[in-house]
Amino acid sequence: MSTLLNPQPFVFPSQHTPQHMPSRPSPAKMAGRKRKAADTDGDSAMGRDRSRSPEENDADEQMNASPAHSPSLESRILIKGTKRQRNTVTGRPLPLNRVLETVDSSALKSILRELCNRHPQLESEIFSIAPRPSPASAITILNNYESNLRAAFPYGGNPEGDYSYYRVKAALIELLDGLSDYTPHFLPPNETHAANSLAFLDGATEIIHRLPNWSTPMHNHHKQTAYEEITKAWVLVIKEASKRGAGITLQHGSWDTKLSRHNEQSGGRMGTAVMEMKNSLPGGTDMNRPRFGGVGFPMQTGGLSLRSW
Repeated sequence: MSTLLNPQPFVFPSQHTPQHMPSRPSPAKMAGRKRKAADTDGDSAMGRDRSRSPEENDADEQMNASPAHSPSLESRILIKGTKRQRNTVTGRPLPLNRVLETVDSSALKSILRELCNRHPQLESEIFSIAPRPSPASAITILNNYESNLRAAFPYGGNPEGDYSYYRVKAALIELLDGLSDYTPHFLPPNETHAANSLAFLDGATEIIHRLPNWSTPMHNHHKQTAYEEITKAWVLVIKEASKRGAGITLQHGSWDTKLSRHNEQSGGRMGTAVMEMKNSLPGGTDMNRPRFGGVGFPMQTGGLSLRSW
């Protein structure tokens, strides 16, 4: 009854007395707490260090001191390493050895000649590097020129007539120029071995025998001149060879017999060389005498020009 008679007045929350709020610690207390926590962490770290060996502690210090183990550096290396470089395709010239593989022999000769024309000093370098031509290789080249001459003849008609002569004249001159260039190369003093000289002259004379004969006498002067010049070459070689070992180089290989056969095929136009052979051999041309070989030329000058071919 008393409660009903004396009800408690209703009070809005805003009118209540403010509840107790925890007070914010002062800066001094916060600093004390931080020092206490640091001391606690230090004590725990010191305890862990006491339980580890000195080697392990040194390894950790080295790893922490090394910049390569920095997390930021490792992440940068990882990111950089994951980038794939692109292989770019671009044009480029061939190396010299590949270029020369695609050049045939005739084009390569033209290149060398052009280089020598532009730089004359290269001729001596090429001569020092290039192998010396052998009698067999020179005769092979001359045989190729002769094949070109045969191929230039027209089909049908008179092979000894003027029309055929003018058709093959360029190839004929090319063959004669080759003879004119190669023959002095195998003569003394440039060639010091009589066997090489005689072998070349034998093959070159065979080629001259096969030169065409023309119905017009004027056109036959090429062959007549070739016989005259090759006869001079035989005489020079025989004279120089006879100065060594009483001509035993001439006795080897029956060169006197071969020269006699060449003279017969030429129609007697090589008689001078046959006479020189007889005079150079001891006792004349006796086929039964012993034969020896392997003698060279003395280095003497024997001027002989074959440019009149």
